[in-house]
Amino acid sequence: MKKTIVKSLCFLGVLVYLMQGSSCSASNRLENESDSTKEEVTVKPKYLWFDAEANFERFSNKDSIIYYVKKAKDVGFTDIVVDVKPIYGKALYKSKLIPELTQVGNFSRTIDWDYLQFFIDQAKANKLRVTVSTTFFPAGNPVNQSGLVYEDAKWDGKTGIEYLPTNELKDIRHDKTKVAAFLNPLDPQVRTFVMDMVKEIVTNYDVQGYILDYCRFSGIETEFSETTRKAFETYIGEKVPNYPRDIFYYENNQRVEGRFAKKWYEFRAMVIHDYVKEIKETAKRIKPDIHIEYWAASWYNALYANGQNWASKKYDTHAEHSWATENYKNAGFAEHLDAFQIGTYLTKIYGKNDPESIEYGLARGKRLLKGDCKLYGSIYALNHKDNIEQAVDLCLKESEGLMVFDIVQVIGFNQWDAIKRGIEKSGF
Repeated sequence: MKKTIVKSLCFLGVLVYLMQGSSCSASNRLENESDSTKEEVTVKPKYLWFDAEANFERFSNKDSIIYYVKKAKDVGFTDIVVDVKPIYGKALYKSKLIPELTQVGNFSRTIDWDYLQFFIDQAKANKLRVTVSTTFFPAGNPVNQSGLVYEDAKWDGKTGIEYLPTNELKDIRHDKTKVAAFLNPLDPQVRTFVMDMVKEIVTNYDVQGYILDYCRFSGIETEFSETTRKAFETYIGEKVPNYPRDIFYYENNQRVEGRFAKKWYEFRAMVIHDYVKEIKETAKRIKPDIHIEYWAASWYNALYANGQNWASKKYDTHAEHSWATENYKNAGFAEHLDAFQIGTYLTKIYGKNDPESIEYGLARGKRLLKGDCKLYGSIYALNHKDNIEQAVDLCLKESEGLMVFDIVQVIGFNQWDAIKRGIEKSGF
């Protein structure tokens, strides 16, 4: 994709864009009509992510929010992502549905102001857009047994059931090796909970976007409840007599696929596809111009384990991957997104033929999305202590936007000036 860039007008283009504060467009154009020709400067969206858990203590006071939102604007970001429901299953916004998160680790707080609304107010003051992010299925921290599913008995029996290499079944709530205790996406009460959360946020807050985070299965070892078994049997139209061994089983700690394995991967991907579609429809009924976005890792070939098929339905997964059925492509949910934030969380930046490089990840993303939605490159600041300028520049040149995760690393490694240089170098 080629664009005409007038570098002498870049600063003015950014200024006009921010003064307009558009919530509906992912880019803005400044036209130079000093003569009979028209030239354009394109400003691409640039997101800075404010993670809830990592920044819980820092953003417990308003002064920090005021300072860092302005800092984001001064560096050249156009958007901020405010994470308001981390893995604990509790909220950092005023909710009638979800209890408030008041403690992370050893730090506890009580605030009498609306965390999300204050971010929105500061973003508006700085002519920035706000995208909200929530995890969808995580609802507790197994490491310290804290969070929603450990405190409210109504979630008993609704968390993920793991099928372990010991050939045993285990409630994910009791597995301290897991990053989060996931709810079971197949449970009807869970689905209602998810959609009610989306309705509450989109109805009550003036946000321009919503990013779906952790909208997936925990991993290949979940989800093996009887609820899921019945749903799978309905999906394939037959009984699974030896469940879960007919899906897969373990020998010497190695997973061996059963006769239903590939159909199982397809089924799980369709479950997540249907969630993405319904979340989009639910949010846009309330606010038609809201942007629905999704974050997932760029290494597509491994994500069948989580049920994440972020590709286009036009991409034939079966032709390239042995684990995919011919129908797996129909679980592609790119068409239900306004933008896909591809997680090129890789240390290498350049390398068109190197699967471990950001450049390769962005190129693969374009190929798999087939233009169904916009592609924004995202980078993990921790991986680029000394070269984030180059990573920012590449993402803006080779995709339609940028997301930097997370502000805690940007602060810790003092990457502000380097990010600004990368934005300016890109011309976007």
